[in-house]
Amino acid sequence: MSLYGILESPMNELIADKQKQLSELCRRFHVRRLALFGSSLNSDFDPGRSDLDFLVEFQTLAEGEHAHSYFGLSEALQTLFGRPVDLIERDAIRNPYIKQEIERTQQTVYGA
Repeated sequence: MSLYGILESPMNELIADKQKQLSELCRRFHVRRLALFGSSLNSDFDPGRSDLDFLVEFQTLAEGEHAHSYFGLSEALQTLFGRPVDLIERDAIRNPYIKQEIERTQQTVYGA
C-alpha cells in the first residue's frame, strides 16, 4: 500500500511521484478533497492511452471563483500528468447508482 491507501500500480506510482505538485495545485485551486476513480485504479488502465478520472470537492468559494478553480484545476491536472483528465464535481452527480459506484471505488489523493 502507498499514500492514502492506494494500491500499487503504475498510475499510482505516478501520483506518488507528483504528490507535492498535486498538493500545491489543490491548495492553489481551493480543493477540499480530490479522488481518483475509474480505470486508473484497475487493470483497465493503459498508461499510453487512458485518461484520468478525478472526483473533486471544492472548499467554499467566493462569488465568481468557482469557474476559475474548476477550469484552472482541470487544465493544471492535464499538464501535470500529461494526459486527458475528466474532472467531476461530487455534487454534480445526479444518478444515484453512478454516485454509489464512484464513492465505492474512489481513492483519495488529496484532502485538506
